[in-house]
Amino acid sequence: MLPFNLPTTAIQTVDTPIPADQKNLAFGYTNALLDLVPTLQAPILHFWEMQPTVILGLKDKRLPDLTAAIQQVRAHGYDWVMRNSGGLAVVADPGILNVSLFSPLITPPISVDNAYEQMMALVRAAWPELTIKHFEVTHSYCPGDYDLSVDGRKIAGISQRRSPHALVTMLYLSVAGDQTARGQLIQDFYRAGLADQENTWGFPDVDPATMTTTAELLHQSMTLADAKQRFLNACTDAGLTVGHEQLDHLLTEPEFNTRLEHATAQMVRRQPRLNS
Repeated sequence: MLPFNLPTTAIQTVDTPIPADQKNLAFGYTNALLDLVPTLQAPILHFWEMQPTVILGLKDKRLPDLTAAIQQVRAHGYDWVMRNSGGLAVVADPGILNVSLFSPLITPPISVDNAYEQMMALVRAAWPELTIKHFEVTHSYCPGDYDLSVDGRKIAGISQRRSPHALVTMLYLSVAGDQTARGQLIQDFYRAGLADQENTWGFPDVDPATMTTTAELLHQSMTLADAKQRFLNACTDAGLTVGHEQLDHLLTEPEFNTRLEHATAQMVRRQPRLNS
């Protein structure tokens, strides 16, 4: 089997910090890179991080009082943006690393569960000191079957998107920072958004104690640069040829930049309007 069940033994990497005033660019890149994969015909490892921002899922639009929920986000000193996929709110800030693994779809295509396992194998290889398990951590934010946890405390969540010819599996990893404060932020977000109504929508009852960071678990300081290097080392150790030149060239092509601008503009138009 090829490393991490990828269709090739080479992988291209790209790192795109998202400016605070261009929040929608994060998901513009996701859509544009997904479209680029069939041309590249190689997997892509995309690292990105944001300034303090709560990333909402489409389900969060159902909150009875989304405006009050957003007011809580701002009271914590965070901005907000809504992604173009389901799920629930997660936190992004300089202690959270987002990692997207893009891959061409082969025939027969990799299953949904196997794609999640692919990302989990990469995380385990990058953090060999930790015994990482997957199961839903019920009182975490954005709970799901592929929550990654250590000793029952969540450190990461995984989601997935597909096009006819490519797949992206997306991970957010709590590397460092105050994870308890992040949990309190999302707890306050949902409590305000529910506006004392019965929670019939399945929004999580967040307990900040259910989540932690890799830095806390390893009892050492850690930066996002350290975390990125761990992922790159895991790829190299698995025998993958890691490069960026081919992808760098494609990202400068007018066709890609037109696609990126279009995808980002679509995300801007999809943002919900709040009540005054």
